[in-house]
Amino acid sequence: MGTTPSRYEDLSKNKFLIKFSGKEAISPSDQFWNRFLSYNIRPPVTRNDQIELDSRLDTTCQQLLANNLNTGNFGSLIQVFLQRTTELLAASQDQNIMFAWQTYNALFAIRCVLKYLLETVGEEEMIRHVESMPQRTNAPESSVSRLESFFEALVETIIDVPLSEFTYVVHLEAVNCLLVLLSVQLFSQTPAEYSSVYKIAMHEDQSAHASIMVYTLLHNFVRQDHAPPGLLTQQNGGGLVLSIAGVVRKHILAGLWNVITMGMAKNSKNVQVSNVGTTEDEERQRDTETPLASQSLLLLLVLTNHCTATHNPYRDALYTFTDSQVDDCTVTPAKAAMSFKFNLDELYTTICKVPNTDETTLLLYMLLHRNPTVKAYIMKRADIQLLVIPILQILYHAPDNTSHHIYMSLIILLILSEDDTFNKNVHEIMLRGVTWYTERSISEISLGGLLVLVVIRTIQYNMLKMRDKYLHTNCLAALANMSAQFRSLHPYVSQRLLSLFETLAKKYARLESNIHMQSGNADSAVVNVNGNVVSSDMIQDLTVLEEVLRMVLEIINSCLTYQLSHNPNVVYTLLYKKDVFQPFRMHSAFQDIVQNIDSVINFFSYKLEQRDQSHIGVSQVLATIEQGTTQWPKDRMRKFPELKFKYVEEEQPEEFFIPYVWSVVCQGALLHWTAESIKLFSSNSSEQTTIVVC
Repeated sequence: MGTTPSRYEDLSKNKFLIKFSGKEAISPSDQFWNRFLSYNIRPPVTRNDQIELDSRLDTTCQQLLANNLNTGNFGSLIQVFLQRTTELLAASQDQNIMFAWQTYNALFAIRCVLKYLLETVGEEEMIRHVESMPQRTNAPESSVSRLESFFEALVETIIDVPLSEFTYVVHLEAVNCLLVLLSVQLFSQTPAEYSSVYKIAMHEDQSAHASIMVYTLLHNFVRQDHAPPGLLTQQNGGGLVLSIAGVVRKHILAGLWNVITMGMAKNSKNVQVSNVGTTEDEERQRDTETPLASQSLLLLLVLTNHCTATHNPYRDALYTFTDSQVDDCTVTPAKAAMSFKFNLDELYTTICKVPNTDETTLLLYMLLHRNPTVKAYIMKRADIQLLVIPILQILYHAPDNTSHHIYMSLIILLILSEDDTFNKNVHEIMLRGVTWYTERSISEISLGGLLVLVVIRTIQYNMLKMRDKYLHTNCLAALANMSAQFRSLHPYVSQRLLSLFETLAKKYARLESNIHMQSGNADSAVVNVNGNVVSSDMIQDLTVLEEVLRMVLEIINSCLTYQLSHNPNVVYTLLYKKDVFQPFRMHSAFQDIVQNIDSVINFFSYKLEQRDQSHIGVSQVLATIEQGTTQWPKDRMRKFPELKFKYVEEEQPEEFFIPYVWSVVCQGALLHWTAESIKLFSSNSSEQTTIVVC
């Protein structure tokens, strides 16, 4: 480091790094820091960049680890950052450029060291290194630790430093530093509320900043600001020319611009990254076009999903903010103190516009589940298809998405389906040219019909691949909530609904047959001589299948009970597939529901028998059904309770959400942690579900 450009391969020989990590204590007021922080290094953009940088810094970090408790040089670097932040806030436009550069460089260096310490020695030792002072130094004691001051300075940088093309990377690095600090959770299976870093984050001193912090992170996400390319022009010879030449020395500006552009002008190899299946170029495009937006959203998710059993001011702020375009007279003084107002039009537009990533889905889930203002606003949107279709595409392309992403997408649909207005409106919105649905070409279909199709397909995919009981439950719960409002279902949708029952019925019949064929006591052995699964497990599977079959029948029955006159295609399909109900007409678990369905089948079969059978086709059958619905005696069907399911979280949602959130952070391209050091994902709790339907 220093005033000359640095490459990764030069770092181990850099005289400034050698002095920084050596045995000599360097005072925060030493002129060394001006030279140390005047470096030009291409920041890591992808995971491979970060891995390479880590390897180049390893020797320096080892030496710092050995010497820092005596020299306190890492703490001095933090003190220099605190001073630079103060200068940045008070700087003029011309000074702002230089201070932004050095503030960024200080943050970048601190982030690299913090990451190394957390991965190598853990949180407690990391704090010792942050707080260490040079030996024989009689510094005045302070009631506020250096770590607390650093955390507060990072927050103030994010919320107080004006965002401009020169401060963009300062904001980005402050966000990244907070993510690295909060990553202490990655290296521990102890709840976050026992962590010193999280105690600082959730302390009442930070509560005053929580609302504006959440507002700022949301604002960063909504704005989707690109890393500023406007200052740079490409010359024919490949040289870089800055339009702000003359403000400070040319080589400093060149270095500053390289920092601001995050090395985007550099060419890199197209390297395949394992475990994610994306190339470096794809990561670069996703995370360097709007890196502040993506990293701000990740930080927001981290801050709001930890310490949920205790007071979390960031979570409270996210759940209580209201629409800036509406005056809310019902807000109490206590609520107003922790809440803020935000433009929900802009938030909705951004959520619908940006790629439907895990983090976007998580944000939408949290807002729908816990912020009543946002939920009510979304339910009133006339263009709800802009929100729903990307979710349906996630489910449709399930093999390309994580199981958690599929699961959360389903939960969002379940929450939406709890609202009768939503259930009605989706059948009034007509879609044309749904090209991504390739099973069958459909020229026109309602949003509700498409939703039913995709959820049914998800159930069938789950039966073949995932075999997740809870996923079945949530799919069926969403369909059940919507069933009383099914209207004008497309012929193909009606066929798929009956085909789902038919597939489950065949599976049920096979399993029941295998149980009868299996010899011996079901509880007497684990495996019989032929290697068959024990009868007790098979009986349990049969019980689950019974529940699913019963639910599908109740969905069909609900549609017929409340919307028979609006669904001639469903009646037509029932008549065509009436034989699939035969095995269940006398079955104690199903016969009450099947009797209702049989009443419909028998009534319309009789109507069809009265017609001339020599000239009857599909159109004539549908005409007969439509005419028959006007004569249908509604009291003929037995009344069942209306199907209503509501999503609730389990009592300890952190067991699901914390590993999930950090897995999303780790998948991002801008930050990388050594997998061998991570303890959070080794817990089985990350595989547990937090979903309960009641």
